[in-house]
Amino acid sequence: MRFSTLGESSADYFTGSVRVDPLFQANPPSNAFGASVTFEPGSRTAWHTHPLGQTLIVTAGTGMAQRWSGAIEEIRPGDVIWFPPGEKHWHGASPSCAMTHIAIQERKDGKVVDWMEHVSDDEYNSR
Repeated sequence: MRFSTLGESSADYFTGSVRVDPLFQANPPSNAFGASVTFEPGSRTAWHTHPLGQTLIVTAGTGMAQRWSGAIEEIRPGDVIWFPPGEKHWHGASPSCAMTHIAIQERKDGKVVDWMEHVSDDEYNSR
């Protein structure tokens, strides 16, 4: 597993096998950076928020995303998902298919993401 973009321990923020490949870094005055993230079947992020929001562009496979208190949504290649600033959410692969997306987010006051609790198996399988 490669986890170089986010700089934390992957097991603290992901369930399963996830690879993060940096695509571009922020070039001042921009604060935006992006990565290609591949989730093996059943893999997912923990619940989290982004101080300036996050855009996901699904490039391969079948995945799932959920906003706090919302239903799980199936996501497929070509889908573009926007999570507004501070919206608690998670995303990852479906139980039977890997999924890759491009994640684009911006830094605010040195922070890109606020990680929270893991998505439980019951939450993940509740669709």
